[in-house]
Amino acid sequence: MEHRVDVILPCLDEAAALPWIMARLPRRYRAIVVDNGSSDGSDVIAAGLGALVVHEPRRGYGAAVQAGLAAATADLVVIMDCDATIDPVELPALVAVLVDGPVDLVCGRRRPVGRRSWPLHSRVANAVLAALLSLGGRIRLHDLAPVRVAWRRPLLGLKLTDRRYGYPLQTLLRAARAGWRVVERDVSYRPRPDGSRSKITGTLRGTVTVAADMLRVARAEARPVGGATR
Repeated sequence: MEHRVDVILPCLDEAAALPWIMARLPRRYRAIVVDNGSSDGSDVIAAGLGALVVHEPRRGYGAAVQAGLAAATADLVVIMDCDATIDPVELPALVAVLVDGPVDLVCGRRRPVGRRSWPLHSRVANAVLAALLSLGGRIRLHDLAPVRVAWRRPLLGLKLTDRRYGYPLQTLLRAARAGWRVVERDVSYRPRPDGSRSKITGTLRGTVTVAADMLRVARAEARPVGGATR
């Protein structure tokens, strides 16, 4: 059975990336572009290319993803960066891992294509955070997953609250607490099509901001919270 998939793409000024992403989406994969305050016409471009466009005025990665989840209707969802660093052509292989199970969450592990795709300071911060995540022994990951594949209802059942850059870590911590079966698969990680750096992890300051958000979430999640529902 071929599943319909909603692909949630948090978007802030990604006009250069959207045509490439939309052209490479597999059949039965619907793009939900969550515009998070773009000033370059990303929302208009996405709509013109056939995406469902959702506007989320509250800035933050988590806010954008949650808005996309609220708009999604497919049973199966992909959450993916909207900067063309991940090739949508690789998504069916990740989806197959989930569908063939028994797996609850599939996380992409970045494998850089070229030196420019992933700055050293961002790699180091990611490795440290992934190591902290693994300390509890429930989930062993090498990356904090720029692409994640899950069933929509259980994902909503995690009741995620972070609306900033700690959102991916909160997802993994609550999935671990809920006893989810989490696996990691390689994905190619490419330079951005316009040659620019990531607005967040492409700079040392941005990487520090993300790391601070994630450490804040890690401390908060050390306290008991409600689990997920299946």
